[in-house]
Amino acid sequence: MKLMIQRLVITLLLSLGVSGIVAAAEPDHDVMTQVVQLQHGWAHISYEVAKDQREEAFTKLVAQANAVVVAYPQHAEPLIWEAIIRASLAGAKGGLSALGLMKDAKKLLEQAIKMDGQALHGAAYTSLGSFYYMVPGWPIGFGDDDDALKYLQQGLAIAPDNMDANYFMGDYWLDQGEKAKAIPYLEKVLKLPDVADRPVYSKGRKAETVAKLAQAR
Repeated sequence: MKLMIQRLVITLLLSLGVSGIVAAAEPDHDVMTQVVQLQHGWAHISYEVAKDQREEAFTKLVAQANAVVVAYPQHAEPLIWEAIIRASLAGAKGGLSALGLMKDAKKLLEQAIKMDGQALHGAAYTSLGSFYYMVPGWPIGFGDDDDALKYLQQGLAIAPDNMDANYFMGDYWLDQGEKAKAIPYLEKVLKLPDVADRPVYSKGRKAETVAKLAQAR
């Protein structure tokens, strides 16, 4: 169990209308302005803040993200980013409490998919897929490699040129020991242009990709 929890912590640290669900709405300027702030905050903490300070920083950012979710209940985008930030907090905290955070994040992504699976270029599918292969399986966690592949494929189908969709598909195959399958996706990440207005994220994700590609080769 200790090794599987440790694997979860390390991996996450480096790195969304049915009955009962409010109908999706088109993102407007106000909500997207808030989401962009969450994106920048996440990238800053993930790539520029010292590891021993990330737990406190992510804890504050989770509260900020939840406030956006409450303010914009008809939008999937804040749900996706609260889930991503909760997952990053799980990586920063480690231990058994990380699994509880991951389960909460999973529920947020499932809600986002029911509301609008296309939001943020299918980020909920991609993020949920990454959770499924990073988290230990039963009886400790909800991890499942088959479900991981299913969701990652859905995210990639929505946004074939998305940096995260390709990165996590490559990382999935690397995790499965399928290095030859991982390489094309990781190579594509490095060929993609930086994401507009997200220079810290783009630099950080590509640096991670270089390291993963070295493992694959």
